[in-house]
Amino acid sequence: MKTFYTLLLLLTCLSVVHAQEPVTEGNNGIRINGRIIDSLSHQPLQYATISLFKAHDTKPAGGEMTDAKGEFSVAGLAPGRYTVVVDIIGYSPRKLGPYILSNSKPEMPLGDIAIGKKANELESVTVTAPRGLVQNKLDKLVYNVEKDVTSLGGVATDVLKKVPMVSVDVDGNVDIMGNTNILFLINGQPSSIFGNNLADALQTIPASQIKSIEVITSPGAKYDAEGTGGIINIVLKDNKLNGINGNLSLTGGSRLQNGSFNFNAKHGNFGANAFFSGNAQLPSTTRNSSTRYSYDSAGNTTGGLFATDGTSRFLRNGFESGIGFEWTPDKKNTFSANVGFDDFGNHNTGSYNQEQTTYSDPGDALLSDQYSRVHSGSQFRAYSTDWEVRYKKTFVQEDRELDVSVDGSQGLNNSSYSQSQSLPDGDSTYAGSQGTSKGHDRETNLRLDYVQPFGDKVKLETGGRIQWRNITSHSPVYTFDPLTAIYPYDSSQSNSLTYDRHVYAGYASISFPAFHWLDVKTGVRYERTETSASFSSVPETTIPGYNTFAPSVVLSHSFANDQTIKFGYTRRIQRPGYRWLNPYVNASDPRNLTRGNPLLQPEVADNFDITYSKSFDKGSALNIALFYRRSNHDIQPFVQYYSAFTLGDSIYTDVSVSTPMNVGAENNTGVNIYGAVPLGKKLNLRSDISIFDRYITTGALGGSPINSFNYRINFNASYQLSPTFVLEFFGNFNSARNEIQGRYPHFISYNFAARKQFWNKKGSIAFTTTNPFNYYVGQRTILSGSGFTLNSLRQVPYQSFGLNFTYKFGKLEFKKDKEQPADTGPSPEP
Repeated sequence: MKTFYTLLLLLTCLSVVHAQEPVTEGNNGIRINGRIIDSLSHQPLQYATISLFKAHDTKPAGGEMTDAKGEFSVAGLAPGRYTVVVDIIGYSPRKLGPYILSNSKPEMPLGDIAIGKKANELESVTVTAPRGLVQNKLDKLVYNVEKDVTSLGGVATDVLKKVPMVSVDVDGNVDIMGNTNILFLINGQPSSIFGNNLADALQTIPASQIKSIEVITSPGAKYDAEGTGGIINIVLKDNKLNGINGNLSLTGGSRLQNGSFNFNAKHGNFGANAFFSGNAQLPSTTRNSSTRYSYDSAGNTTGGLFATDGTSRFLRNGFESGIGFEWTPDKKNTFSANVGFDDFGNHNTGSYNQEQTTYSDPGDALLSDQYSRVHSGSQFRAYSTDWEVRYKKTFVQEDRELDVSVDGSQGLNNSSYSQSQSLPDGDSTYAGSQGTSKGHDRETNLRLDYVQPFGDKVKLETGGRIQWRNITSHSPVYTFDPLTAIYPYDSSQSNSLTYDRHVYAGYASISFPAFHWLDVKTGVRYERTETSASFSSVPETTIPGYNTFAPSVVLSHSFANDQTIKFGYTRRIQRPGYRWLNPYVNASDPRNLTRGNPLLQPEVADNFDITYSKSFDKGSALNIALFYRRSNHDIQPFVQYYSAFTLGDSIYTDVSVSTPMNVGAENNTGVNIYGAVPLGKKLNLRSDISIFDRYITTGALGGSPINSFNYRINFNASYQLSPTFVLEFFGNFNSARNEIQGRYPHFISYNFAARKQFWNKKGSIAFTTTNPFNYYVGQRTILSGSGFTLNSLRQVPYQSFGLNFTYKFGKLEFKKDKEQPADTGPSPEP
């Protein structure tokens, strides 16, 4: 209720301010208006830039951007002779005029202006989905979040669920066509926040702060080779046009609350932007239960039965902020810099009952039946500072450019846990442990990229990167002593580490047309990885360095009627993280231990895909991608059962131990289909379907190969009741999947949303709800291995209701910039 009253008060205040704004007459001077349409589909084009140039001037005297109907109107023009230039990404610029404007005719209508797509457009082939929601480019797919209604008030995780080829499970784990090894970037740069807890990091980014999400399934040689599944780049909002503008977004809800503020300012050759956002996931209780059967070598249940039943209460919160600037002293030199700060964390408390039953042989008398109660708690907090300084130089020759940047990320992580075991009545604690951990994560990257065109159609790209990464952590553990009822320091379970990794990379790629009908982009990237580490449990750990050659190729051909087919191949790697390599045994859960594996090898993947895309009249679109992905040295967690496990001076009985292992090879073969269809002027339908077969060979682990048929489907429908009021539905289903030791659960979610715009579309209110008819999402998992079978059920609260308010402010300006000195080179023709 407090959130509701806060929103109501804010709306009231803003409405008063809006009512007091002076009304400006729009007929000062002379006006030019018209509408921009696609030359083939005759559909209106939004976000086209209209620039007006007075005779003999090289700077625009005025301008405007087209609205959702493709319409523009430029007012306040002085009499004179003008040329009109129309420009929009993916289309050839069009120059019209000259037109002679005079006071005797205060308005000049230009009517419909048709523009065509660029011929042989290598960098972007646009899938004209309704309202420009999805673009399919040469090496990536772009999802324009600003066009999404149901994501308003949500976070990055909610947006990713709707992106074609991407799937998100109930815990916030993300995959691209079945592969979870993804390199996440923010504005094209890495961040240490993604290395701590990906789900928490994605929850800190409000959807209102995101401009678009890029899914790069066939990264070229310019991109880092990390991430066998591909790359997801989250592009935050900014604005490079003259003027002051920004937006404010606030969301109150039953499960999620967030807010964001974005500010942009640009005048002449200097621009700046700043943002702040905060979020909170309110406390919610998850129900947990599990049953583990343990067997002897003959299959008898002599190990018995271990059962748990309880609840855990979870909450998370955080904020992110940043500031940046861009300075262009002349047409060929640009300097930019930005810095951001992130703070996020979570808190979890729980209690559960457990029962341990043992038998001598099947059918014999019960040996023991013990009941106990466990109380647990954990906290995590991460702080991260990310920065970048960049210089970009262009030349008189079109498309020739030099880009040099240095960026870094410094993270500080603090976590703690506690667990105690007692008799069922909660008294007489007989076992337990407590621990804290403090770590630093520092990363610096130096990059250089150069583009050299040869003629109009051939382009060479080359460059390199050096990465320095250093991680340190210290994690003391204190175990309960029942004789003294205190927690003394336990050296056998405490842990500290120092981890250094250097990556030296260079690349070259070339793009060119072949046979007058084929566009080719091919290249190779070389990376040398050097790693040194010192773990307290294994001080002298040797991790061999290794070389990686990552070739890539994209072949593309465009047909008549807006059809494109392309073939892509790329090699990717997944380096083992320091948590995977650390041999330290984590016993914070005394029945389910985890440990690292310093002998892990990097995972290497070869990814192939063939994609067909077509745009239809009136906004329909179809995108079909056939893919095959093979990962060698596939890294997966492997669970083993121990009747007794020795750790230092302690012996843990009837426990499972999870260790990351190179399990062999994983093969994924399938198809992804995305389609968008407008039915009339008001109803738009979209759907994304992914179907693939997973085949896993277990390699040195032994056992039979694993086969799994998987499918995912989502469906989106939006209905425009009026130009300012829209309704939307989104539903998603992920099938269950088989892994090397068992079966993981399916997942269903659905959303309803409604948005009303007002104040000339500057303000809007949106109502969103997720799973309104089901409070919990059930997640049932079945695992089995040598000597054990585990059945577990989690009931995760997922229902939510939310109200979002968004307000956009400011005005874009098209003012004549200062003339540049004559020695800066010839100015381009308008």
